[in-house]
Amino acid sequence: MKMIMAIVSGDDSSAVSAALTKARYSVTKLATTGGFLMSGNTTFLIGVNDDQVQDVIDIIAKHSKKRKQMVPNNSFDVGMYSAFPVEVTVGGATVFVMNVEHFEKV
Repeated sequence: MKMIMAIVSGDDSSAVSAALTKARYSVTKLATTGGFLMSGNTTFLIGVNDDQVQDVIDIIAKHSKKRKQMVPNNSFDVGMYSAFPVEVTVGGATVFVMNVEHFEKV
């Protein structure tokens, strides 16, 4: 058995959740915040059998796309505060797959 932990952009959260539920996977959603852009994310916890891991990853990948976004560049330049926007890649998903030693529902 495996535990999949997937960190997904808040913009993609609903689509990922709906697709996983439609495929009959049990999903736990946690509201989280990223450290770099300080933007909302959703962390999904999904327990699956070993042979279901790739299917879950494929569903997450299909519904969480990377995109470009302009964000303020909060840096100090020559003693003055500068907020010139810079383009960054956002979205996509970060997926961890972990072994589960023991599982039971009580």
